[in-house]
Amino acid sequence: MKKFVAKTSREALQRVRTELGADAVILSNRKVDDGVEIMALASVDFAGLTQERAPEPIGRVSARQPAATQKPATPAPAPATALEQQGILSEIKSMRDMMQEQIACMSWSDMQQRDPQRTRMLRDLLNAGFSPALSRQLLDKMPTNADSFWAHKVLRHNLRVATQEEDVVVRGGMYALIGPTGVGKTTTTAKLAARAVVRYGADKVALITTDSYRIGAHEQLRIYGKILGVAVHAVRDTEDLRLTLSALKHKHLVLIDTIGMGQRDKRVAAQTEMFNATGVQRLLLLNATSSGDTLDDVVRMYHGAGVIGCIPTKLDEAVTLGTVLDVAVRYKLALHYVTNGQRVPEDLQEVNLEYLLHRVFKPSAKAAPLALQEMEFPALMAGLGAVSGARENYAI
Repeated sequence: MKKFVAKTSREALQRVRTELGADAVILSNRKVDDGVEIMALASVDFAGLTQERAPEPIGRVSARQPAATQKPATPAPAPATALEQQGILSEIKSMRDMMQEQIACMSWSDMQQRDPQRTRMLRDLLNAGFSPALSRQLLDKMPTNADSFWAHKVLRHNLRVATQEEDVVVRGGMYALIGPTGVGKTTTTAKLAARAVVRYGADKVALITTDSYRIGAHEQLRIYGKILGVAVHAVRDTEDLRLTLSALKHKHLVLIDTIGMGQRDKRVAAQTEMFNATGVQRLLLLNATSSGDTLDDVVRMYHGAGVIGCIPTKLDEAVTLGTVLDVAVRYKLALHYVTNGQRVPEDLQEVNLEYLLHRVFKPSAKAAPLALQEMEFPALMAGLGAVSGARENYAI
């Protein structure tokens, strides 16, 4: 058992982790004159203390000894069952996690008092929709006296925007727009087609739909195609798509509108196989109004080698944009366009990072009812920081 004394809880906990490892058992913590004192034990030493000790062997009674002088053998104590041991270890681990969370909460409270600028940055990031994991990494790298301009710079550096040469309309090719239901795939397909028609002419653009499930889905795309003067083709399976693409290989741009499916639908895998088999690249549409957990789930289910980037949609309906930008940073998705309405083709815009980040950190006219208050941040960040194995895929 070792004692660690430091000026703050955060420093003491860091020393514990450095010397005893991240799995060290925290036995006690208290305030002392010099700051904070933590008593801790290495996990390997703790495991040694809780191991079952083998019972002492019981000697045999000698046959030569008279029965009257024979001493009765002392029965061995019943060893604790594996279930009881597991229960004890589980309770101790729970106590350790709770104490680590409390210490981390004290650390965040200390930060509020010592570095109010950092606390304000945390408030702005969380209320803008960024995940606690990304916010924590930004704060760890934040220089002294940095402000929101520093956060803008770091986020701008980590958000990748498709270049002019990567623009699907300019480069041409065959692309499928994928994503869950209601994300705006059909209207976005029409918006991209309209930009290509204006630039290259209607005879250089073709539309394909794989949506034979929704009532009127093909009819909606056909109406857009009629307005633009572009032919619309319907396909059912991989072979049908292969033949149609072969017939359209002389086109500059072929856009494929796909069926809307929930990210956990089994048909998502079949759709991915179809596009991989035909060499079709994909653009993933992300609904900016969705929660961070939902967007993360969507990207994990739809992401793959053939996905070249994303198009955030419904920016006009989203209160905060941090969630969709957070996912783009985490999965390194290139931003190709953004959409902010239903009008075709007006509501399709090229990505302007300065504008997006301005909207992210723009103060609201009134406090949002679900916005976190400043005093709630330590408990939130401490609780999340105490959970091991959290997904932190950012490379800030």
